[in-house]
Amino acid sequence: MTGFPWLTVLWLLPLAGAVAAVAVPARRRAAARWVALTAAVATLAVAVVLAIRFDPAGAQYQFVESHSWIPSFGTRYELGVDGIALALILLTVVLVPLLLLAGWRDVAADEPRPRATQSYVALILVVESMVLMSFLALDILLFYVFFEAMLIPMYFLIGGFGQPGPDRSRAAVKFLLYNLFGGLIMLAAVIGLYVVTAGSSGPDSPFTSGTFDFQAIVAAVSSGDLAIDAPVANALFLGFMFAFAVKAPLWPLHSWLPDAAVQATPVSAVLMMAVVDKVGTFAMLRYCLQLFPDAAQYFAPLVITLSVISIVYGALLAIAQTDVMRLIAYTSISHFGFIVLGVFAMTSQGQSGGVLYMVNHGISTAALMLIAGFLVSRRGTRAITDYGGVQKVAPVLAGTFLIAGLATLSLPGLAPFVSEFLVLVGAYTRYPVAAVLATIALVLAALYVLWLYQRMMTGPVVAGNEHVRDLRRRELVVVAPLIALLLVLGLYPKPILDVITPAVTGTLTTIDRPDPAPTVAEQDGGTR
Repeated sequence: MTGFPWLTVLWLLPLAGAVAAVAVPARRRAAARWVALTAAVATLAVAVVLAIRFDPAGAQYQFVESHSWIPSFGTRYELGVDGIALALILLTVVLVPLLLLAGWRDVAADEPRPRATQSYVALILVVESMVLMSFLALDILLFYVFFEAMLIPMYFLIGGFGQPGPDRSRAAVKFLLYNLFGGLIMLAAVIGLYVVTAGSSGPDSPFTSGTFDFQAIVAAVSSGDLAIDAPVANALFLGFMFAFAVKAPLWPLHSWLPDAAVQATPVSAVLMMAVVDKVGTFAMLRYCLQLFPDAAQYFAPLVITLSVISIVYGALLAIAQTDVMRLIAYTSISHFGFIVLGVFAMTSQGQSGGVLYMVNHGISTAALMLIAGFLVSRRGTRAITDYGGVQKVAPVLAGTFLIAGLATLSLPGLAPFVSEFLVLVGAYTRYPVAAVLATIALVLAALYVLWLYQRMMTGPVVAGNEHVRDLRRRELVVVAPLIALLLVLGLYPKPILDVITPAVTGTLTTIDRPDPAPTVAEQDGGTR
């Protein structure tokens, strides 16, 4: 346990910023924005300190804080961070200040609700706080509480501040019902796991009573001190996995995402797809694999199959879209399929690529969705056919849109290429057919990105686009860091991989799933 509670400060800072923003007088909307931005930047600064102090070669979980919470239930306020969580924390704290800047004018000046701006920025900070806690929690019940609680502010961001019209309320309710249902299934599994640990308590057991202590349960499962019957372990695995597959989202539990992404503001859509949904894939890697390693291996072929369907299905539907924001949402379904494929390949390359993909997808999707949102806000329509020739009137906007789009299709030299390559190589060593089928999406991605750019940005200027303005200074401040990260991580991903890889290795060691031994080809009747 460390002397200074760095992790507590990390997740409480945005929550305190939300409270401060709400407390700003109704007429001082600009002040509320600056309060929120200051809190987000302060959170980023704390995360940078953590990243500098983090030792990839050190203990698996660092900066650990552990305090009694509800002793009668065997649950504790226990936090810690490993390399996987640290990478996703950095993604979150980098994106949120940029999202606050991007949504600086999302609440109109003539908004009739007197404290709408204060509420909007506060909800974004509350989501950030709860996502950070989900990455930090080392107590299963503590994780569950925040895993579910983040749905509430996200619901209000979609339903209260989304696109005008009744569809945003329907999309928000659909988002909430899908995820709440997944959460209820998970709650049954969480209770079931507690009952299992309580039933194993005794003189010869590592537990004196039921517990939600993640590290203790994983250690007991790994050592064989906690032997969960296969049918029970399979049922518990499915309970956890169902909730995470809804959150991720994984086909066929994905249908809430396109509606929510289209009806939300671009800022809220990015917060949802690039930040909140990453909790699902992160939790698959931490909880599904480590708590139930045998069940994870048993169900791996099924999950791999679903991930490949997601990859191809999302790409095909993206091609068919006429709404630019819905198209981007479907590309995310395809990309989440790649992430899940990497996680359940259970190889060091696959899982390192999957975690890196979570980071890179967050950056590339944020760039593409925000730039598209800037353009839609100028033109007032999401229909792709209403655009054309934009590069002639807004060359910087068109150029950055192209770079973000090329990153989405994983062009070599841009960040997503490295992660996608690692996922495919890692998956091929165990599931060659799945890896080959997943490569279909590479061709489909080139098709939907380049065709989208051709229709929207090239050709003669379509009527109505003559007065589209190029990116403003504030928008450039948002977009420039994202483009820079896509380039830097595409050319030199080593620093982040150095943080991720030891944590992935630790996970594979915990579940006793070493990489497959390389095969040596036979030639001329002998082995070489």
